[in-house]
Amino acid sequence: MSDIQIGPIGFLRWAWRTLTTMRTALVLLLLLAIAAIPGSIYPQRGISDAKVRDYFEANPDLAPILDRLSFFDVYGSPWFAAIYLLLMVSLVGCIVPRMRQHWIAMRAEPPAAPRNFTALPHYALYPARGAELAAIETWLRRKRFRIKREADWIAAEKGFSRESGNLLFHLSILLVLFGVGIGAFGGYRGQVIIKEGDSFSNVLAQYDSFIPGSRLDPASLQPFWITLNRFDVTWEPTPEGITPQPKDFRAYITAKDTPDSKAREQVVEVNRPISFGGPSMFLVGHGYALELRIKDKAGNIVFDDNVVFLPRDGNFTSDGVVKVPDMTPQLGLRAIFAPTAVLDASGVRSRYPDPVEPKLFLSAWTGDLGLDDGTPQNVFQLDTTNLTQIGLTELAPGAVWSLPVGSVEFVGIKRFATFNVNHDPGTTVALASSALLMFGLLLMLYIQRRRYWIRGRIDADGNPVIEIAGLAKNHMANIESEFAALVSAGKE
Repeated sequence: MSDIQIGPIGFLRWAWRTLTTMRTALVLLLLLAIAAIPGSIYPQRGISDAKVRDYFEANPDLAPILDRLSFFDVYGSPWFAAIYLLLMVSLVGCIVPRMRQHWIAMRAEPPAAPRNFTALPHYALYPARGAELAAIETWLRRKRFRIKREADWIAAEKGFSRESGNLLFHLSILLVLFGVGIGAFGGYRGQVIIKEGDSFSNVLAQYDSFIPGSRLDPASLQPFWITLNRFDVTWEPTPEGITPQPKDFRAYITAKDTPDSKAREQVVEVNRPISFGGPSMFLVGHGYALELRIKDKAGNIVFDDNVVFLPRDGNFTSDGVVKVPDMTPQLGLRAIFAPTAVLDASGVRSRYPDPVEPKLFLSAWTGDLGLDDGTPQNVFQLDTTNLTQIGLTELAPGAVWSLPVGSVEFVGIKRFATFNVNHDPGTTVALASSALLMFGLLLMLYIQRRRYWIRGRIDADGNPVIEIAGLAKNHMANIESEFAALVSAGKE
């Protein structure tokens, strides 16, 4: 027997039918869940850029391979998008024909009574007195059954909302995916560090990290503005030797929804973001920013700024780097800040997160910082390849360190707050779709589609009888109580 050749058109029809089955949709949904797993295992760009950098430093051989596979940007990867789009196509191809069939079924009359009632799961027979069919019809109409009445039989049907819920459930999944897609195309997320007294305006240049949607025009960013006036932290009391946990931290800000709008004062807390209509700012972290003033040998101020120090532990032992290219030779500083300093065999550390006994530990380096060749550098790292160390010291607030190339003054301490800025135009669609999904699921769980047939006939002995039969479309459904009530309605 020769092989059957289906041809290109036949293959496309087979592929479409396979793709648009509910089984394929479930498989793709499972694949989407599996594809999201790396996003929870590996740090993601735009969410934790510092952790991505740390992973590259800790795994220099593995990290580039994972990066080529988009494991640090899972939700923007081509393979995740492919599964996502296939799932949407599969759901559309599966749902639309079923909606048409359901619409036709809802408008159709209940099917005629079968010949053999005893073959159905629920069956009852009792003598007729003459008005049973009318009483049963009245009961069925009161219960809102769809009814077809003939001279000697009644067909009734109810529970189409179950299939409606099924379709609503799957349609809601599609709408949730659509809402997520809107956010992926037109939304954005970014992170910004704001020091006390500093301001931030929603322009691309002021973000520390920024991931735009694939169709986002950076010029379309909503022009809101905020100033961080003060940042407060309250710590949970803990026994000696136990790292305190923040009980509460709050950012007191002044905000404007547009440059011309009236300023408003607001307190931003964890899980209490500030919203600007579309974008929202979430408070996600905090730390210390130290004010340093650096002078050259002639006494000219070449650096005067608050430097962000990144915490390395729960007691806020923090690391910072200062690069001063405007000195000759160029100056680089590596620094460790301990709010409540302890210097022991393990090195420099803080034993409490508040600045009770603050100390700044510095190492100074001179030479070529490598900033003049245009190669991007991490602002929190100092490459000492072409540098020479010229000194080590520790400073308390207000102290000055004299160096052969100038001086470094530890002026004071401020706090900074880290904010995530999110704008997802598909959030409303996704939330509304999730509510519809739950409603559809409830309809599927609590409504049963069932059919009843009632027939009056003459039995073999010549006596009039009433036959009642019932069938649930779902074999797991329990309709015994309703069927018993239907039988009783004809006997009353």
